Amino acid sequence: MCRQVFGFRLAMIALAAPAALLNAAPGLSARLVAAAVLVTFMGSYVLFRDWERFGPLLLRHPTLLAADTLFGALLLISAGPDTTLAYVSVCTPLLAGLVYGWRGAGCFASLQGLILVTVYASSKDLHPTVAEALLLPGLCVVTGAMGVTLRNLMLRFGAATQALTTVQARLAATEAVSAERARLAREMHDSVAKTLHGVALAADSLATSAGAAHTDPARIRQQADLVARSARRAAAESRELLADLRRQETPDHGTDVMAELAARTADFSTRTGLPATYHPTGDHHLPPLPPPVARQLLTIATEAMENAHRHASPTRVDVSGGVEGDLLRITVYDDGRGLPHDLTLEQLRRAGHFGLVGMVERAAALGARIRIGRGDHPKGTEVRLELPLATIREEAA
Repeated sequence: MCRQVFGFRLAMIALAAPAALLNAAPGLSARLVAAAVLVTFMGSYVLFRDWERFGPLLLRHPTLLAADTLFGALLLISAGPDTTLAYVSVCTPLLAGLVYGWRGAGCFASLQGLILVTVYASSKDLHPTVAEALLLPGLCVVTGAMGVTLRNLMLRFGAATQALTTVQARLAATEAVSAERARLAREMHDSVAKTLHGVALAADSLATSAGAAHTDPARIRQQADLVARSARRAAAESRELLADLRRQETPDHGTDVMAELAARTADFSTRTGLPATYHPTGDHHLPPLPPPVARQLLTIATEAMENAHRHASPTRVDVSGGVEGDLLRITVYDDGRGLPHDLTLEQLRRAGHFGLVGMVERAAALGARIRIGRGDHPKGTEVRLELPLATIREEAA
């Protein structure tokens, strides 16, 4: 706002400067008027051009505005109150109100009004009435009040903006906490909870074998080893969660991701007894994957297999992965009972079934597309995950 006022002053001084110089008496008066033109014009130009730098200086030193007012009075006397310099004199109380508040506005409105009355009284060519002579001083009072009002409005707007920024920051922090809680819930559901469930199943199987009439030491040893491996895996996953889930051992390259996916498929088949096979598709070589991306891809695929085993009663699970065109595609298909046609994620969330919900959320966080349905198969469920390679390159960068 102050910058606009100084821009207006510049224009008015430029228009009135010729009249002020022509009306000045030769000699010392002409030089004083020329100096006043130069000082007022350059001062207004500097503050208009770089208010952020020189505005605080004017704020700290009201005497600068007082000096400018005196130089403006010299120009006003020379050019006359009927020129555009009269508008410059009205701008001074407006600036004082904007910069200094009520006290500054009152002081400079009084000073400028006194200067205007003096100029009218000393003018020999002008014979204004009392009302005409008091018009500009009255405008000085009005513009001073306007400046103070605008100052208060801007201060209130600044306070409101700061309060809004504070509220937005608090909302962002709350959303970040909620997002982190949701992420931790997904990790607990998809890692530790599933592994502990596998430990429980393996322990039940071990107890059944140990209580049979004819025990098979080799089978009992195998089942005990499965329980031990599952327990160690649960412990490792718990440590990873406590370490903010950032140090899980995930491969750095796409080919290793595919190898890990094949290993998880084989482990799933051994642990559950459900036939599960992995088939590489397309180009099996992948660009380097950031560990968080690899972790999410493997977790989605593992969750899809676990959901098939727990809810679909399939006879087999087929897993495939590879690069096809500009997409990294991973598919998990089971020939089980399939999903209801009218099932929605909101229904699953309300019912407390967070497996599919977590898979969709993870895919969205990666910028990947996920499709859950029959696909091209006559029955069963296919989970197809497609991640653009451009997204992988951006994550790596």
